[in-house]
Amino acid sequence: MKRIKLLEVRSELGAGTRGASMGIDALRVACLNKGSDYFRRFNAVVVPDLNHVLFDKTPFPFAKHIDAIYTVQKGIASAVEQTLRFGEFPLVLAGDHSNANATIAGIKAAYPTKTLGVVWIDAHADIHSPYTTPSGNVHGMPLAAALGQDNRQHQRNLPDPETEFFWRRLQDLGEPGPKLRPEHLVYVAVRDTEAEEEAVIARLGIKWIKLPEFQRKGSRQVTREIYEHLRFCDMVYVSFDVDSLDSEFSKGTGTPVEAGLYLSEAENLCQDLLENDRVVCFEMVEINPTLDQENTMAKNAFNILEKATAAIERRLRLEEVVSR
Repeated sequence: MKRIKLLEVRSELGAGTRGASMGIDALRVACLNKGSDYFRRFNAVVVPDLNHVLFDKTPFPFAKHIDAIYTVQKGIASAVEQTLRFGEFPLVLAGDHSNANATIAGIKAAYPTKTLGVVWIDAHADIHSPYTTPSGNVHGMPLAAALGQDNRQHQRNLPDPETEFFWRRLQDLGEPGPKLRPEHLVYVAVRDTEAEEEAVIARLGIKWIKLPEFQRKGSRQVTREIYEHLRFCDMVYVSFDVDSLDSEFSKGTGTPVEAGLYLSEAENLCQDLLENDRVVCFEMVEINPTLDQENTMAKNAFNILEKATAAIERRLRLEEVVSR
């Protein structure tokens, strides 16, 4: 990979609270206020969104706006795939976390024969399906889509056939079938889960690094253990939801949760993870300035983003030197 490309995804169709579509602009404001040239250094592509459909009543109570989400995710997956095929590093700045399913599909479309590992830094497991969701918000479903999991063993809802149709399309985005194996997924700082999610996590044996373990071992040791766990993966995608931060630092997000990562912990974790040469994509999501004061969430997130990006750039420069 030669350089970083920013993919700006303003879709917030999967969220339960409005405002995540403005997260990227809040990051830009934080950048300006800091006097940084970050957004001038990288080429950016804006992926089309369909946020206007939020003004319409959705006919899909167990997967709200799933028809429009599918259309948007096709565009995201295509943008990620093209970026990778051009030899560039896709750094995705997105509204809500449902978009991550498309990021994963795009990576797999670019590298169909390679095995993908995912590091999911989040307060939530995001492994519900339309059959188990308590809210109907699709940002709680991206990993179930990527894993091809319905969790029918713990079904609580009866989605209509049209919902099921679009849910299958999300699961088959890019290529038919699962894009990710359970043993190649690692949760970090996840702490707000429902019984249905806990059951499927246990059944699939997904690695789950909870906050006390992370704080006891530290970022470096945890990173080593993550990459040892993912040793059979050819490539890795790191997805960072700002609600992984302690709610003291993350009021400007739709679903803040207390007892999370401190800012320095998140900075160190992202830097350490992104120094690995198998990482092919990084994503940051769920900044919502409408729930914030003085753009604090975006300021905090921008500091993490700058340090994460610096780690990627150091690695890309090293790769360039080695390849000469």
